[in-house]
Amino acid sequence: MQFRVGVIGGGWYGCHIAYSLGNLGFDVALFDRHSVLMQEASGNNQFRLHLGFHYARHHATRLQSRDGFQRFIERYPTLSGEITKNIYAVPEQGSLLDFNTYKLVMAASGIDYVEMQDVPDFLQSIEGCLLTRERVIHLHRARAFFQENLGSNLQLETEVQSVRDAGDHVSINGQRFDYVVDATWGHLRPLPINVYFEPTLLLYYESKDVPALTLVDGPLFSVYPTEDPQIHTLSSVVHTSLGRYATAAEARARHAQVDLSLVKEKRMAMEAQASVNFPAFRDMFRFAGIQLGIKTKPIATYDDRSCYVFQDGRIFSVMSGKIDTIFFATERILSLMAAANSMRSSSEGPTSFRQNILMPTV
Repeated sequence: MQFRVGVIGGGWYGCHIAYSLGNLGFDVALFDRHSVLMQEASGNNQFRLHLGFHYARHHATRLQSRDGFQRFIERYPTLSGEITKNIYAVPEQGSLLDFNTYKLVMAASGIDYVEMQDVPDFLQSIEGCLLTRERVIHLHRARAFFQENLGSNLQLETEVQSVRDAGDHVSINGQRFDYVVDATWGHLRPLPINVYFEPTLLLYYESKDVPALTLVDGPLFSVYPTEDPQIHTLSSVVHTSLGRYATAAEARARHAQVDLSLVKEKRMAMEAQASVNFPAFRDMFRFAGIQLGIKTKPIATYDDRSCYVFQDGRIFSVMSGKIDTIFFATERILSLMAAANSMRSSSEGPTSFRQNILMPTV
């Protein structure tokens, strides 16, 4: 049995789930309040297709990223690109892991890398470096791809005012569906776990012929290219965040307070942090602008950014931190739908094997 499914949120997860369900024959509608897809967190981040190198301290996140990486390339071959030189470096000071331990964790997780024999000349106070195959997401291609392929299934510029589970169906703004997927990361409906909303301020810089650089593992920084190889983002675990808030509304209110003096303060702090291990940063990069985003994160003492799907009746909520776990989310939703439908079929009375396989006669 195929279902009518409403998906709320036109980010990577909402788009992928709607696209996948549509390809399976489901009747799908995707709702988003913007006129263009991927205007929230999916369009305001470092555009990194993760392999797991970011998560030395959380096994499940590493494995979901590792497995999702190859699946992403196979499913969406034109929506990400190679990076000429992509370096993960462990500094001598500030990392929560030493270089040998970091290498061992990645090798034990089956994540491939090449160890650099020498630390690049532009870096200092670095214990060791790895070259990786992580890729960059092509945001504009992704928007065009899903816009074209979802087509009439899209209900853009549509604010979701109500979601009601009536038991035998669920409605969005009065439209009837068998199931609803909330892919807004707690912006629309509360999640069943404790989370906080983190408004962020990411910095854009211009430069030519520089590698991607990520310092691990801990309160460090990264410089990562965008789909335009001359535009990079500078992110800092310490300085990119603008605070932790209990609601999305409070996080958006914090963004409204961003002014030139705060941008200058953040820029000075991030550049100073980067210059400790990348002394020529200010000479090699020219500041170009800012990017504001909001992340939803679980309240926990561990570094968990893996994907979870929660079910409340006919409504599914998705929670994740990485684009490459979209496949886990879709498969989990399908599994829960199948289980729910099986339970309803059982409640209608048992059927024999013969009844299940034979077509009714006319």
